[in-house]
Amino acid sequence: MRGKIKKGQPVSIIITTFNEETNIGKLLIVLNKQMENIAGEIIMVDAGSSDKTVNIAKKFVSSLYVRRGISRAAGRNVGVRFAKNDVIVMTDAGCIPHKDWLRKITGPLYDSEIDIVAGFYSMEVNTPFQKAAAVFMGVLPQDFNETFLPSTRSIAFRKDVWKKVGGFPEELKDTAEDTVFNYKAIKVAAKIVRVKNATVRWGILNSFFEVLKKMYKYAKGDAQSKIFWNPGQGFSSHNLKVLLIFIRYLLGLFLLVFSTRFPHLLPIIIFLICLYIFWSFAKVFSKTKNWRAGLWGIPLQAASDFAVTTGFLRGFLDTQSFCKILF
Repeated sequence: MRGKIKKGQPVSIIITTFNEETNIGKLLIVLNKQMENIAGEIIMVDAGSSDKTVNIAKKFVSSLYVRRGISRAAGRNVGVRFAKNDVIVMTDAGCIPHKDWLRKITGPLYDSEIDIVAGFYSMEVNTPFQKAAAVFMGVLPQDFNETFLPSTRSIAFRKDVWKKVGGFPEELKDTAEDTVFNYKAIKVAAKIVRVKNATVRWGILNSFFEVLKKMYKYAKGDAQSKIFWNPGQGFSSHNLKVLLIFIRYLLGLFLLVFSTRFPHLLPIIIFLICLYIFWSFAKVFSKTKNWRAGLWGIPLQAASDFAVTTGFLRGFLDTQSFCKILF
């Protein structure tokens, strides 16, 4: 039986950090402002920052725990474990909450039937490259719907739900801890609501290689999660989409090999390559309505395919699942 959360009940905001001196001060100033009319605490768990992150945070947080080398999943669990309150709120150091975010993200939990609130994140984009990268990196506002799953960039939940699903998966060292948390929450029939206007601003990287590095890490974490069919995402499940990328390139390789014996296949291959280039442009252009961003979609699509497949393979091998299949 879910406990009734009353208006005015204190909340615990949990943030994990590592070398975030350029971001943490701005985030904590905004959170403290939003907490002027909401009782609660801010808990920060730092993974052993070598910059000024901890010194800056000391001025703003209620509790600070430094756990050198700790993963984000484990850091989130530390924060929840030490939280004094039943309402848990999370965002990330690279995010800035919009006005009234805290009130909007916790409001639905006043209903005793609600377990988890999924807020949203707006990607801060300024250049055509960033607009294109946003299509690959996250969910755009027009795509926010009832299949959207909570992100730890903007989430609130009851502490007893965290206990029920066994917390965040500490075996994951990189990313995807919220993917597994969501998967387990769905499995235990937790009631999730989506609040689009409970939004934080998330800055998109402006470096081609940094974006690819992020994609690699995301894919690696997804593979380590071993979730190939997420009931909340269906055919859009991350690992299933990666498998489709492998199939796409295997079919291309198959045609390329056969073209050495059957030259009449070459026009088909050239047509498919041109179709792939056009699709890469159209995919981004249809979302951004910006032709320069669409052009960036072409190299980003090819590079992201490489980053995602190599990240997936690395994560898959790390779990030793591949070895189990072979032997």
